[in-house]
Amino acid sequence: MKPHYRDLFDLTDKVALVTGGLGILGREFCRALAEFGANVVVCDLDGEGAARYAEELSDTTGSRCEGYACDVADEASVIELVDRVVSDFGGIDILHNNAASKSDDLAAFFAPSEDYALAEWQHIMRVNLDGVFLVSRTVGRQMIAQGRGGSIIHTGSIYGHLGADSRIYEGSEYLGVQINTPPVYAASKAGVAGLARYLATQWAVHGIRVNTLVPGGVESGQNAEFVKRYSERIPLRRMARHEDMVGPLIYLASDASRYVTGQELFIDGGLSAW
Repeated sequence: MKPHYRDLFDLTDKVALVTGGLGILGREFCRALAEFGANVVVCDLDGEGAARYAEELSDTTGSRCEGYACDVADEASVIELVDRVVSDFGGIDILHNNAASKSDDLAAFFAPSEDYALAEWQHIMRVNLDGVFLVSRTVGRQMIAQGRGGSIIHTGSIYGHLGADSRIYEGSEYLGVQINTPPVYAASKAGVAGLARYLATQWAVHGIRVNTLVPGGVESGQNAEFVKRYSERIPLRRMARHEDMVGPLIYLASDASRYVTGQELFIDGGLSAW
């Protein structure tokens, strides 16, 4: 009897670890993985918040979900997290590197390139790129030891591949602050995609696939002027919604993409096709 193709997307009994699990997209990613059957570890700096959200997911999806605290930029914290997940769940099958820094100083974060402070650059890089390396290295080592392969997914960005169009930021604000795409964000996300390609070729022999989700702009509290200007740049004429990212994530996490590795999956409404 031939298998049903829909079963390729089934994640029942898989263990999925999601960093940045309480973020703008992280909550949706965790919920989607749990709805498709995975046991989900919600990882975030806010351990108490992660535990509360994991309990909610367990109640609504029927999957086993736990929330743990972790600073992905701290090596000891990452090792402790992975050890705890393996002890509690028996292994890790899916890793989603979704954590990214939210600067405490928005003025420093959105400073122009010619005035960008090295301290701010290093602070963002520690999470956005160093953290992705630390978690990937530690989980990858565990996946190799398990001997059953796995899927590692990074959250990248369209601005890791395209230059920012400053015209869309005229009159645009986020949380009351004039915004742009900071140089450190673009550089860190380009690094994430490069790291994914490298690890994909190194770990393919172990059956571990490594890919990158590449979102375009997602509606997340920007003012109306920004939404208008950004949408006018997009062939589909709108910004992305949170749920637009879910299907691509499930595809990369599941056996539906079992022959896909080292790739960047663009979810940008066609922006990169202009």
